[in-house]
Amino acid sequence: MFPHRQLPLLHRFYSSTTSSPTSFLPSFTSTQFLSTKNSPDSQENKETDDPFKSHPSFHHLSPIKSKSQLLQSYTITPPINPWPKDLSHKRLISLISRQHDLNLALQIFHHAGKYHPKFSHNYQTYQFIIQKFSSARAFQDMETLLDELKRAGISCAENLFIVVIRNYGIASKPKKALKIFLKMNEFSGVKRSVKSFNTLLNALVQNKYYDLVYGLFKNCRKKFDIVPNVSTCNILIKALCRKNDVNAAIRILDEMPAMGVVPNVVSYTTILSGYVARGDLVGAKRVFHEIHDRGWFPDVMTYTILVDGHCKQGQLVDAIKVMDDMEENGVEPNDVTYGVMIEAFCKEKKSGEAVNLLNDMLDKRNVPSSALCCKLIDVLCVEGKVEEASELWKKLMIKNVTPDNAILSTLIFWLCKEGKIWEARKLFDEFEKGSVPSELTYNTLIAGMCERGELSEAARLWDDMVEKRLSPNAFTYNMLIKGFCNVGNASEGIRVLEEMLERGCSPNESTYSILVKGLHSSGCVSEIPRVLSMAACNGKEIEIVT
Repeated sequence: MFPHRQLPLLHRFYSSTTSSPTSFLPSFTSTQFLSTKNSPDSQENKETDDPFKSHPSFHHLSPIKSKSQLLQSYTITPPINPWPKDLSHKRLISLISRQHDLNLALQIFHHAGKYHPKFSHNYQTYQFIIQKFSSARAFQDMETLLDELKRAGISCAENLFIVVIRNYGIASKPKKALKIFLKMNEFSGVKRSVKSFNTLLNALVQNKYYDLVYGLFKNCRKKFDIVPNVSTCNILIKALCRKNDVNAAIRILDEMPAMGVVPNVVSYTTILSGYVARGDLVGAKRVFHEIHDRGWFPDVMTYTILVDGHCKQGQLVDAIKVMDDMEENGVEPNDVTYGVMIEAFCKEKKSGEAVNLLNDMLDKRNVPSSALCCKLIDVLCVEGKVEEASELWKKLMIKNVTPDNAILSTLIFWLCKEGKIWEARKLFDEFEKGSVPSELTYNTLIAGMCERGELSEAARLWDDMVEKRLSPNAFTYNMLIKGFCNVGNASEGIRVLEEMLERGCSPNESTYSILVKGLHSSGCVSEIPRVLSMAACNGKEIEIVT
């Protein structure tokens, strides 16, 4: 929340006195008053005896008769400048939407409601700021705003609470989600429906509250006057399958017609995923055929789950057959389908098949994830196909799939390991044209340069890294120290160690051991006690092996 606004000094003084508007004038006894009044010099000294009249604010405050008039006489500074003269609800929402600072957004909201002439909040302004804070997980302020909305008695709609419940679920706060669902009817104009109920059940499933989902489902008519629909039943089926109770899920499926609910493809696909999760492909195929028997067409999700089931069992040929059937039936694989297959081929060290699928994926404009590309590049490099991995990188660039730092670091590591440090540097430079290399990327390339004795290039990368305000870590320092020791310049390694300590980066035992070994190899034995002393000061015990 915001700090309390500091009011002007005069107002604070006034507030600390009694409610009388003249209570801060000098006090006189009745005798003093009469003697002053009857004194021949009273009129002459009137101006000079009254300290208040000599105050610069006298002319401003003299017409004020009450405390409320005093407060109104002050102008409150708006939180943004310029503040609009004409403020509509739509314009306020636009102002708040442009604020990345949540505190400032809340200040704008409150200033509009309290101080802007003839402006009062409506449901839309409250809805917008509550959803903004909910999405940002600023739940404490959001809950305060909800309380304000309830006290204001403004008529609300259910969609606001659906967003709040969903965000509580995403933030792993299922109990809060349940609490706001139960309190919804306390707000003006709001009535719980199956939409908010289904959102609540999804939030509970997301957080593995499976038993609570079942209990709420069984009591939804009696407690909440909510009639479950097909989505409600599907969410319950999902909860039971994730609990590994497929038999209970099938019973719900069988009971759905008696509830007046007709199962759909999602109902059967959820059961199918339950069978796949427990490794029962026979049951999964039975459900898959039942979908066909009912005259329905399996969607991409249904096929992908079956493909995943075969891949988990190592049945890659069967998984490819399912993909072929999928395309024959007019269902295009999506990025998830391709991802499942490519990951399975990588696991089996079949990089050729994985690359072919990735190329097919790119040709159909599906975007592979960073993790998937890293995995494939890693497999290619482990098989000694570093050149092919580099070509894959270039293809990703051509297809406008911008590789990230994780992919680049993986490729740089393998290129450096193969001794192709300048090719690694070239990739680094290409990446730097459109993106900012991470600490990991810098460290990987610096390590490669140090291993190959290219210390001047490593130093340039180091300086570039520091200039970009990226902090070298213990790994970076260790590689640089090791590089200097490898070229017989261990004394320069001591300077690097000193800089490491100055920057507050804690050396580990490996740092000192590398340096001691380097000093011994280069004949600088006299410097070893100094390094050991530095290690002892930092609580490190170094074992010297002669």
